[in-house]
Amino acid sequence: MPVLRILHLVGSAHNDFYCDLSRLYAQDCLAATVERSHYDFQIAYITPDGHWRFPPSLNQEDIADTKAMTLFDAIEFITTQNIDLMLPQMFCIPGMTHYRALFDLLKIPYIGNTPDIMAITAHKARTKAIVEAAGVKVPRGELLRQGDTPTITPPAIVKPVSSDNSLGMALVKEATDYDAALKQAFEYSDEVIVEEFIELGREVRCGIIVKDGELVGLPLEEYLLDPHSRPIRRHADKLQQTDDGNLGFAAKDNKKSWIVDPNDSITQTVQQVAKKCHQALGCRHYSLFDFRIDPKGQPWFLEAGLYCSFSPKSVISSMAKAARIPLNELLIMAINETLGSNQKVLQN
Repeated sequence: MPVLRILHLVGSAHNDFYCDLSRLYAQDCLAATVERSHYDFQIAYITPDGHWRFPPSLNQEDIADTKAMTLFDAIEFITTQNIDLMLPQMFCIPGMTHYRALFDLLKIPYIGNTPDIMAITAHKARTKAIVEAAGVKVPRGELLRQGDTPTITPPAIVKPVSSDNSLGMALVKEATDYDAALKQAFEYSDEVIVEEFIELGREVRCGIIVKDGELVGLPLEEYLLDPHSRPIRRHADKLQQTDDGNLGFAAKDNKKSWIVDPNDSITQTVQQVAKKCHQALGCRHYSLFDFRIDPKGQPWFLEAGLYCSFSPKSVISSMAKAARIPLNELLIMAINETLGSNQKVLQN
């Protein structure tokens, strides 16, 4: 069995937050999937100053000891390394778009969705418009710019059009709360979505993976919310800062989130809607979608999150584990889908 040379593309040329977030997930992935008989892992680490490094690990000491390169020098280096596959680990918008496009130009295949699809889904309003046109229910909303006045009667959700992890999101219960919520949201984006608040029944995520060209729905993940005390998920529910100032995963347990019983009637309903979203957006290899389930059991599309770091703590990895698909098998499936049926080098 040939050994694949896989380049992990890590970091961010956008800001320190996304750089740390990328490193956090990539470190977890590298530790969990290392298999020297299958893979030769390489690391490309990009920092907010635009420099590239190729460290032996993602420890801060190794990164600091590795020579910084310009983009030109990095491209020259990469083209000499006989890379078989790139695994994107960047979560900032440039990382999800420009940097993936670079590997298209270099003709190096990569796992995950293409730059054009990532650009669309990074813009929540455009994503909603596409899935709505495919027949998926979405909350009524409007796209605002600085100086615009919302017309949706509260309760309403205000959120930046292009931020993740609930940054800048707020629930507006009274019209007088709009000014503060909009001010906060505009700190993260030039455009803001205001949309009708869907009364809480449940809130779930659904992952889709592709196996042998077929869409496979994974078990749903559900989040603990309360109509009165905790009606929406916030940033603190997802990430936290550790004592040393670095990012860490917010604690996950069966009290805050859990895998939904596959026999639950909502599972099949949401999986079918998620597959419709996957196809409408033109996704490949995998996809992930958030849904609000109203008290009548109707799923409402909230947003897409089209990335998976293949870390044990990635949502798709957790869902796959619940479906008895080990992490290394999940990675092999994605590799085989990426390389194509005529180039498969690994077997599940």
